[in-house]
Amino acid sequence: MASRDSETQSVLNSIRRIVQALRVSSRAAERRYGLSLAQLFVLQQLADAKSLSLNELAERTFTHQSSVSVVVSRLVRRKLVVRARSQQDRRRKQVALSPKGRAILTRAPVVPQEALIATIGKLPAGDLRRLAGLLEGVVHQAGLADNPAALMFDDLAGSRRRQPA
Repeated sequence: MASRDSETQSVLNSIRRIVQALRVSSRAAERRYGLSLAQLFVLQQLADAKSLSLNELAERTFTHQSSVSVVVSRLVRRKLVVRARSQQDRRRKQVALSPKGRAILTRAPVVPQEALIATIGKLPAGDLRRLAGLLEGVVHQAGLADNPAALMFDDLAGSRRRQPA
């Protein structure tokens, strides 16, 4: 039984380390830039592209389009990104960094989501499938499956967030 308890503690400690790293980074992003960690992550995904559709941005952030849309709307209000019609397909809207958004990125550190995505992406296919299945099982068994899988720490941004100086 001691081995099982030790392994349970190891799993929980790993989750705690990930959540703590995200929480610390989120607080730092809010203090320094007045942005949630999710907003900074979205800005960084836009940095490598001239413009992206919301669906393309959702793919890059590994989230649902509706989650990305909420974050992008906040960034548009802050004038950190702009929405425009695609030059190739006028029915399609594109999102791009504004000069103000690009200026923030010149000072901003890389967000921890990047390291997580890169590390997870390097897992062998079988390990990745097992990890995904195990985590999904834990979420379901713990009764957390109905919680939205929004961009990490976007829910912390809000009225208490200060605007950057």
